Amino acid sequence: MAALQPTSLSKHPLSSGTPTQIFGSKVQSGDFLPTQFRFWTSFRSNTGVKLKASAEPPALTWELKGDEQNGIMEMESGCDLFGKLKNGFLSFKSHKYMENLERYQALAKGQAPKFMVIACADSRVCPSTILGFEPGEAFMVRNVANMVPTYESGPSETNAALEFAVNSLEVENVFIIGHSCCGGIRALMSMQDKAESSSFIRSWVTVGKNAKLSTKAAASNLSFDQQCTHCEKESINNSLLNLLTYPWIEEKVKKGMLSLHGGYYDFVNCTFEKWTLDYKGSIMNGKTRVVVKDRLFWC
Repeated sequence: MAALQPTSLSKHPLSSGTPTQIFGSKVQSGDFLPTQFRFWTSFRSNTGVKLKASAEPPALTWELKGDEQNGIMEMESGCDLFGKLKNGFLSFKSHKYMENLERYQALAKGQAPKFMVIACADSRVCPSTILGFEPGEAFMVRNVANMVPTYESGPSETNAALEFAVNSLEVENVFIIGHSCCGGIRALMSMQDKAESSSFIRSWVTVGKNAKLSTKAAASNLSFDQQCTHCEKESINNSLLNLLTYPWIEEKVKKGMLSLHGGYYDFVNCTFEKWTLDYKGSIMNGKTRVVVKDRLFWC
């Protein structure tokens, strides 16, 4: 069959950012079979466009150079991603926001969460999804490996969030949530003690060096993967002790105005462990080892 010729256009098809419709050949019914193409101003004017005919129902095909083809795929992928987010937002607005309008209007005037949650930045670990927190119920900060640096370490986004949550919002609970297969803990356990590096990750995860040392001492006979699992939980306890280095946190804990909790989410088996720091027991232990109470296991 002869090659189809493109329909005549008054302007160069690539001169406009708006979609341009080109029609294929007639089908037996006498109607045209439309084929929609999108022309983007980012394409060069010498884009190789060929229209072909075949024994299949009439259709037009592009023959694009590699970089142009990649450009289309990237743009369509980006549109798909944000299209999903748009649908998610509109669903939230119609099914949650509008159905609980009074509550969301109250939240617009202020927040009074009971929890401050410190969780890992890992995309598989979303505290709101896992534990069912609704907007306004938990003030959250997420970082690599859910670590809390000591008061003496100086400013960070984590202790800035802690200061606001504890002193301004007056939360009643600080909840540190770790998880299985943590890349930050694996990085910590893999580091050579005396190695020098300008890596931001290395600089950050050294916050958990005491957890690494105690893991090596207690679990040296275990495999590396098992040591990492042990350290994931040990690091949570290390951060609970670090919380007590903040004078305004320890003061509230001592007065019973604030409780410190640890949690561990195993997303391989979908289980959750929760425990609470026993302040008096930890003080008697010289603040070098966490004593816990109220341990729960959810499965």
